[in-house]
Amino acid sequence: MPEINSLGAYLKNRRTKLDPTSFGVGGGRRRTLGLRREEVAQRANISTTWYTWLEQGRGGRASADVLDRIARALTLTDIEREHLFLLGLGRPPAVHYRGSDAITPRLQRLLDVLSYSPAIVRTPTWDVVAWNRAAAAVFTDYGTLPPDQRNILRMIFCDPNSRTKQSDWQSVARFVVSSFRIDAARAGADAEVTRLVEELSEASPDFAMMWRDNNVQTHGDGVKQLRHPLLGPITLEYSAFAVDGRPDLSLIVYNPATAADRSLIESLVEGQPAPISA
Repeated sequence: MPEINSLGAYLKNRRTKLDPTSFGVGGGRRRTLGLRREEVAQRANISTTWYTWLEQGRGGRASADVLDRIARALTLTDIEREHLFLLGLGRPPAVHYRGSDAITPRLQRLLDVLSYSPAIVRTPTWDVVAWNRAAAAVFTDYGTLPPDQRNILRMIFCDPNSRTKQSDWQSVARFVVSSFRIDAARAGADAEVTRLVEELSEASPDFAMMWRDNNVQTHGDGVKQLRHPLLGPITLEYSAFAVDGRPDLSLIVYNPATAADRSLIESLVEGQPAPISA
């Protein structure tokens, strides 16, 4: 039985499915389909012997850099590149920050179907790039803000209104900074982080102090408590999800913690805010 889940078999499969003419090679008759091993090796800037050994399951484990070059040589898609790393190193590749705010219409439709659960999509630098009606009603109407102001850290540390909405601002701020630090490091967004950290450190002594603490924390899931100006206290349970095909983006869904919280959010979304209880 052929090895269908080995690095060598996968490399050979991808190589033989490539059209040589699209790479400017392959004039005349060829005995094998696709690119030759030496052609892939040349494109990846590695030795033909080393590439041959990888296809044959010899020579040890390839480095992430070598796998990256082979992925480019074979013109792999993001998901194909991820599979290559899983086979070669037993882990997915590092997330690459794209700096793009584009999401698919399908993802936006997913947000929109969550009628009374605020949901957002954010980048590793915590820029909000998509949201639904519930998020606009409960958190802020991101659509009224300039794109560069749709940043959660800027809101937390530079917007007095955002501060007053938090039931425990210090805990929320520390959590945001420590989660942001590890998200940005995973994505390799060094240049973007440097600019944002410099800006926030100058604008907010609180941020500067928390950033110096060097704490890290994953977002994961948890409970968020808000003091909404129209609804009063509300409690939300949140969960964070990676976006398939866009590992540089995170989907955060906030579900009302109780039926009463859901009723309050529903009244706000539908344009009939409930009175604040005493």
